[in-house]
Amino acid sequence: MTPIVSIIMGSTSDLPVMDKAAKLLDEMEIPFEINALSAHRTPAEVEQFAASAQERGIKVIIAAAGMAAALPGVIAANTTLPVIGVPIKGMLDGLDALLSIVQMPPGIPVATVAVNGAMNAAILAVQMLALTDSAVAERLANYKHNLKNKIVKANEELAATTYKFKC
Repeated sequence: MTPIVSIIMGSTSDLPVMDKAAKLLDEMEIPFEINALSAHRTPAEVEQFAASAQERGIKVIIAAAGMAAALPGVIAANTTLPVIGVPIKGMLDGLDALLSIVQMPPGIPVATVAVNGAMNAAILAVQMLALTDSAVAERLANYKHNLKNKIVKANEELAATTYKFKC
């Protein structure tokens, strides 16, 4: 298998958050890779990764980072592939990371999800891939349909729950 999505995190301490993205990509049968690279500790490796990602078959990059959160932007500056940033909660409840990822200069966009929003980052990556892959589009449609079913079932369970003053 050749990965088409790359999950990159600034540190393995981000894995508990990014595991949600990995599990969703697994469920969607999307080949992916997952690595730790630091924009500050391994800058040359980050630049080399970003510059070579497309030729290795990567189509979308999900990049997670906390605090200064430079990783998604540095990757985006070195590739033409879409980069989805995941701010990791740390200092300031992740607001520092969110603002660092969102406030990119013109010409270097990073699509950004909520703080610790790894699952939404993976869904966004799948939506991008579904544009040109009908099998992925079908799996995504089924996933979205199942989200609806979960809410319908939850509402049925709520209706059956009794309280003394519930009408």
